[in-house]
Amino acid sequence: MRVQSPRSTVLAAALAAAALVVLPAPALAWVYPEHRDIAVLAVEKLDPERKALFDRLWGEARVGAEQRLCAQGADTQQGVAPACIDWAAFSAIAGDHSCSSRNMLDNTLKSEWILQVADVAAQLKVDLGRVAVTARPEASGRPQDVVGDLQRRVEDETRRAERTNALRTSDTRLQRADPQYATRAGSNNAHFLLPRPRTDTTPRQYAELTLLPGSEISAVGVYAWFHLSALQKASRLATEQLSPGDRQALARAMLADEGFAIHFLEDTFAAGHVAGTWGDVSERKGTHDYYNASGLEVFTWNGGSESAVLMGDAHMRPQDTDRAAGVVRSSLEQVIDRASGRDRPVQVPHTPAAPPEPDAFDVCKNNVLVRRDEGVRAPAEAVTQVAQALVQTPVPGLGQGLGSMPRFRAEVGPFIGVLGAADIRAFEGAYQPEVKSRGGIAGGELAVRAGLGLDGVIGEAGDGLVFAQIGVRGDSRSSNDLPISSGAVDAAGGASALRARGGISTRLRMPFYLLPADLLLLSPLYFVSPETYTGMAVTASNGGLIPWQSGWATGIGRFQFVLGRELGATFYGYGGMQNVTLAPSATPGGESRVVEVKSIYFDLPILEYRPYRAFDTRQSSAVLVQLFAGADVPQKTKVTWPPGAPPVKFDNIYSIGVRVIFDWRRYF
Repeated sequence: MRVQSPRSTVLAAALAAAALVVLPAPALAWVYPEHRDIAVLAVEKLDPERKALFDRLWGEARVGAEQRLCAQGADTQQGVAPACIDWAAFSAIAGDHSCSSRNMLDNTLKSEWILQVADVAAQLKVDLGRVAVTARPEASGRPQDVVGDLQRRVEDETRRAERTNALRTSDTRLQRADPQYATRAGSNNAHFLLPRPRTDTTPRQYAELTLLPGSEISAVGVYAWFHLSALQKASRLATEQLSPGDRQALARAMLADEGFAIHFLEDTFAAGHVAGTWGDVSERKGTHDYYNASGLEVFTWNGGSESAVLMGDAHMRPQDTDRAAGVVRSSLEQVIDRASGRDRPVQVPHTPAAPPEPDAFDVCKNNVLVRRDEGVRAPAEAVTQVAQALVQTPVPGLGQGLGSMPRFRAEVGPFIGVLGAADIRAFEGAYQPEVKSRGGIAGGELAVRAGLGLDGVIGEAGDGLVFAQIGVRGDSRSSNDLPISSGAVDAAGGASALRARGGISTRLRMPFYLLPADLLLLSPLYFVSPETYTGMAVTASNGGLIPWQSGWATGIGRFQFVLGRELGATFYGYGGMQNVTLAPSATPGGESRVVEVKSIYFDLPILEYRPYRAFDTRQSSAVLVQLFAGADVPQKTKVTWPPGAPPVKFDNIYSIGVRVIFDWRRYF
């Protein structure tokens, strides 16, 4: 067997860790069923005349794709395992499952996996429907009720666990159906509102900040780009004499552009996306997750003193759906009116150069808005019409500096840490094969570690934790004794099967794709196909190809099956630390032999329970309980007494134990 060199091992570990570190932390706004529900309600809110026009346009768009596109553009009766995709689902497929309007329509019409995605989303809607969105209770002014507060905390944690587990199952299935799911959405800030630079930023100034060529890509900019594309196609439908086939293709492309645009318009109503994008990956993800779950008070661009509280992904309430659907309806009305020639005065002029295909601008790869081609550039009046749909959207938070909203961090990025651990383990026998009795050992450990935290590449149930650790360990004497007796041994309390000893402890942890350490072994793939290797790393950090290592949340803590993710090795008898035991005499009636042993104790955690974790902006602390199995493997023995005694051969000692760990980390 060829052993990998230390240098190549370090390189492989660095590559695997780098793949995990550079993973974009997906920051989805509403989850698929929430996006679709907003669009469904927006269509329902259309007045009867516009609803009839929308149905006619959708009917034209379906021609030739009736098996894949539903008869209704917004099917209110659609349940689990849908057999088709309606227009309302375009806003859910956009962004999270496609990178452009053209890509979205291709995935919708030509792929089989998109129906699997729709099925997963429908089941997620059912699962989330069983979990109430926890709302912060209003202050009552009453004396503190300790028992009541504790009960509410447990109930909140239980609901939070139910939501986490529903998302865990959904994310695992979505990643399996759509392998690019985790990496696609987090490639840039396309789903976020850009922060305002100043408190006196006007709507026009903000529009220039987000809509002009060269502007950093954002939810508003992406919405405006694709909404304008839809309006330009609509101008052709209203003005030109087209053949039935050309009209059907143009209607399909127009509705695809608008469906794609609406995803990003809906994103502007998710609390975590209003809070702004500045900060490193850890800060952006932590802030996003905090406000989505806790809510955020906002005002809209049209002014007024009335505010609203927004929630975020997987926490949508009926009022959130209704608020976003009203703005989506206004946007859809502009497209319907332009396509039917109802818009007076005309804000978007006839654009004969508008292509009959959906727009191909890639929101995953582009970091800035580009200049449109000649013939489809928007005049000022067109931008004005686009802006009309944005006056009811939330005003984003300020950028970094005075007055900015509090920021939060996720456990993402490099860290150093200290841990203390105590454990007990049970075993049978000893190094000496003649010992058959059972025994137990208690031990303690103090160590330092350095690594990379990834608090769920897709969701909270994931675990991309990578670290290396070194420390010292001390063990008590074992509770079972050797079958060796003498006056001196008896006076000393007997010869324990394992004497009290100390050792140098090390530990390594990282996720795996299918088999332990496979990311290390396959690390050369990173140079050949970085996308493939990154995809494997994403899957590994979220439970593996067979997702049996995803965390399972409960009201009392988090459980995770971790076999193969972590390996500990304690070196006894090395570094000046003695590991001494006794062995029977080589001859009947002779003196017992004193043996120095160099051994390595390997332990494999199997199940991990985390009842407590706290995290502030830079530091985290947690208590963990691990069930583990181990093997003490003798490497070298030396008989030191009596002189000239023959050597001994020792057996491995197998054990099982429970470890309690206090883990503290400092992130950078």
